[in-house]
Amino acid sequence: MKLLLDFFPILLFFIAYKLAGIYVATGTAIAASALQVAWSWQRHRQVETMPLLTLGLLAVFGGLTLALHDPIFVMWKPTLVNWLFAVAFLGSQVVGKHPLIERMMGQAVVLPPTIWTRLNLLWTGFFILLGAINLLVVYHWSGFFEAEQTLIQATGQSAIDLSECAKTYQGNLLALCDDAHAREEIWVNFKLFGMMGLTIAFVIAQGLYLARHLPEDAPDTGD
Repeated sequence: MKLLLDFFPILLFFIAYKLAGIYVATGTAIAASALQVAWSWQRHRQVETMPLLTLGLLAVFGGLTLALHDPIFVMWKPTLVNWLFAVAFLGSQVVGKHPLIERMMGQAVVLPPTIWTRLNLLWTGFFILLGAINLLVVYHWSGFFEAEQTLIQATGQSAIDLSECAKTYQGNLLALCDDAHAREEIWVNFKLFGMMGLTIAFVIAQGLYLARHLPEDAPDTGD
């Protein structure tokens, strides 16, 4: 349930993007993240550090995207969030008595300290990898950055709304804009389906790993 709640702003970002483009989607994601934090405070009278960090980064980099009319800033946000998570998980092995994953799951699962440490390092590596994959999608697999720069050079405009291609350009410029928009959409799809899919797959793998190390119940002697 918590995993689905964490992806709520991303889902709204995706829907808003399909309806109105990345700038409306960015504003929607900022508002959804703020509402998520407010709801947590209203219900529990406290907010976890991670949602606050996520909201802060989204407000800064999403705000830069809106102010400068450049999607590249909001595209960097998932990488920075995941790398901050990695730093937090890794740092918890030095600061405090227990790694962060044990603090999060220790009340529900009993494991040897070495397994908690190993699991914490696995989460650290996963966050680092997920952040790196996001940048690969932005700069390499989608080809968005190159397509955006080509359009900027062709038009001489640094502020471009790719959702308005047909209304703004004609001929070759329209083709360049449509190409950049299609490549932008590759990243948006990855942000929802790719990141969620990778996270769910990792959580399932974690469950299988935990099952191997959970203590067996004592046998029933019938006494």
